[in-house]
Amino acid sequence: MGRKIFISYKYSDNNVYNITGSIWGSTVRNYVDKIEEIIDDSDHIYKAESEGEDLSYLSEEQIWEKLKDRIYDSTLTIVLISPNMKEWFKEEKDQWIPREVSYSLKAISRKNKNGDAVTSSENAILAVVVPDRNNSYSYYLNYKSCCSGGCRMLQNSTIFKILANNMFNIKNPDKKECDDSSVIYYGDSSYISVVKWDDFISKMDSYINKAYEIKENIDNYNICKEIS
Repeated sequence: MGRKIFISYKYSDNNVYNITGSIWGSTVRNYVDKIEEIIDDSDHIYKAESEGEDLSYLSEEQIWEKLKDRIYDSTLTIVLISPNMKEWFKEEKDQWIPREVSYSLKAISRKNKNGDAVTSSENAILAVVVPDRNNSYSYYLNYKSCCSGGCRMLQNSTIFKILANNMFNIKNPDKKECDDSSVIYYGDSSYISVVKWDDFISKMDSYINKAYEIKENIDNYNICKEIS
């Protein structure tokens, strides 16, 4: 069954690995184009803006209204984590990604053409980490020898709070403390799960389906819907 997919990302972040072969390098938008190509060849429906779609003539509020329409009509939000996704000098409430994630996590009621109230469900959300200019994920993902099998560490201080607050937020976690005081979480511990770009693009449907599976159990998570 096809999914309606919205993608939240920092368009101009060019501190990412070059996937175009251009001497000018790539931006995160090139990664969105790749996802859109795959969606166009599938049963899924792409709900975000397309390359070349000009919204520059619109005010910020008009752009936001258009984005809200698209998020409302979607069921999955994919957030692309990239090195410069966050503008540190601006409040999070004034940046697009937190606003889009917050709206994605809310059940929104609108009136249809007959005047009846129709309420959307919260979106499933998946975070995909884009490699940096050196084809490395270490700006956000790191691995260490925790306990016997090792563990993956997320540098959540580098991303938006609304994303971090919806990770490791399961109400009854299955976790273990290692000898070095590291805490390992097992299973689907986060409402927003995290996957590397290389893994996602090779098995996109698998990760999308997993995001919906987690969403079906949303009551098991402490969901943060507001921008702090």
